[in-house]
Amino acid sequence: MFHSYRLSAAIFAVAMGVTLPAAAQTQLSIATGGTGGVYYPMGGGLAEIINNRIDGYSATAEVTGASVENMGLIATGDADLAIALADTVEQAYSGTGRFEGQQLPMVRGLASMYANMVQIVALDSSGVTSLSDLRGRRVSVGAPGSGTEVNAEQILTANGISYDDIDEQRLNFNETADALANGDIDVGFWSVGAPTSSILNLATTQAIHVIPLTEDEMTAAIGANPVFARTQLAGGTYTGVDEAVAVVGVPNVLVVSAEMDDDLAYAITKAMFDNIADLQAVHPAANETTVEFTLNATPVPLHPGAIRYFEEIGATIPDRLRP
Repeated sequence: MFHSYRLSAAIFAVAMGVTLPAAAQTQLSIATGGTGGVYYPMGGGLAEIINNRIDGYSATAEVTGASVENMGLIATGDADLAIALADTVEQAYSGTGRFEGQQLPMVRGLASMYANMVQIVALDSSGVTSLSDLRGRRVSVGAPGSGTEVNAEQILTANGISYDDIDEQRLNFNETADALANGDIDVGFWSVGAPTSSILNLATTQAIHVIPLTEDEMTAAIGANPVFARTQLAGGTYTGVDEAVAVVGVPNVLVVSAEMDDDLAYAITKAMFDNIADLQAVHPAANETTVEFTLNATPVPLHPGAIRYFEEIGATIPDRLRP
């Protein structure tokens, strides 16, 4: 009875030319990372698209501890959308690795946004030009417990290089750049979206190059970590690195809960891809945000709302991405 009264009151109001108050905006939270990374501006750009293009919804990018924390926020409903590294997303969905014993089967993908590229950087003066040249050298493998260190160890081990073969140092991105510039190390690993400020700054004062992986080295790395994707660092990304460089990447995935309404998931996916230039204007990493990359790189099933959009534009959905 209450509903029919509301409805007839609304019809009466419209008939009398009375303006009804606008429906309250539904708030959406997008879990990102720290303000210095790529997740935060990408999340902010997506929030703007939602605010400008989807009626009735208002989105905000939230600063978080990034991938692992973000999966928990999706599981508890404290975030509606989140960006996270593909290996973290896959572990959460399957209950493996850091999520052993706390599987999050509700995790669904909307898109893969861009890849963290594993960038192996040396000064031109070092004489290091290939992965095999790292033996006997001083190598920063990334901060302790970082995604960079995990990825560095996977690539090295898969290609027959152990920490016994190198003088490994565990330095964060800025420390790695400083140590290269000062001659304290020979090579540094970065697993991060490109371009990244610490390498940009290093390249302004030093002649650098990024070490490419051969086809065999890349195949071995992907064998060690199946979420690695074959990617290329575009020529001109850094001063002095003029040609494209073959590197492995770890996709960053936009995830939601299976509980999200299908129409909302469809609307967000459509709004993002139909207005991708808006996101590219916020951060160049969004140049990688394509339907093709999503269908190749997403490690968990897609939300049915996202599948509806991809099928609508004529894309073929791999069986592994159907929930």
